[in-house]
Amino acid sequence: MKLNLKRPLVIFDLETTGLDLVNDRIIQISYIKVMPNGEELRGNYMVNPLKPIPTVVEELTHITNDMVKDAPTFKQLAQKLNEEFSNCDFAGFNSNHFDIPMLAEEFLRAGIDFDFSKSQLVDVQTIFHKMERRNLTAAYKFYCGRKMEDDFQAHRADEDTEATYRVLMGQLDMYTPERQEEEDRVLQNDIQFLGEFSKQNNNIDFAGRIVMDEGVEKFNFGKYKGRPVSDVLRQDPGYFNWIMTGDFTMNTKQVLTRIRLREYQRK
Repeated sequence: MKLNLKRPLVIFDLETTGLDLVNDRIIQISYIKVMPNGEELRGNYMVNPLKPIPTVVEELTHITNDMVKDAPTFKQLAQKLNEEFSNCDFAGFNSNHFDIPMLAEEFLRAGIDFDFSKSQLVDVQTIFHKMERRNLTAAYKFYCGRKMEDDFQAHRADEDTEATYRVLMGQLDMYTPERQEEEDRVLQNDIQFLGEFSKQNNNIDFAGRIVMDEGVEKFNFGKYKGRPVSDVLRQDPGYFNWIMTGDFTMNTKQVLTRIRLREYQRK
């Protein structure tokens, strides 16, 4: 089956020094850019994180400090990736929960405000969990009919990217009206539909510190959890400064700043 695309779809995966969006960094980024005409463009970069790769990550990914010491930093790759990813939609495995937030942070640290809100974000893991509820290895066997370890080395971004692409195609092949009797088990070959289907939360920032609740932006942590952001900014201006100087992601600070500027302009 050919993907029904109105604009390019970037299927990607990251390997990182850890899972902390604030302190960890990318060590490998791999992607397949699928064009509306079916053309596939591939990219795979090792990235110097400018910090040591923990031993547990080296053992998991087989990416060592020696392998990245002469690689470009993300800041050096950022402009090229910004151009390559502009006006694209995105897909990955668990990407809406980790890879997209991490990539957004790295772009911001490099001085590039990449606006993912203009893209459809298709999370293949979410589709899989809603349909079958397993991991990538099981998804590959289920949708592709082969053991993933027979075709790929796990925990390498380029290998996982290829597997994720095949799983997405397998999902679209399986959940067609011709193969499914129940309407709610049919997937449309449409990136906007898949992006909506992949959503699991109402986060405004990627870290989930600010959420949309009944059309109102509210804090989702701390002493003001459940309170409208606009009310808190008005009643406790110092809270904004506390967040801006605190150990929060740059994306959270960016979202809060946009809300603050919007509220100021409304006065």
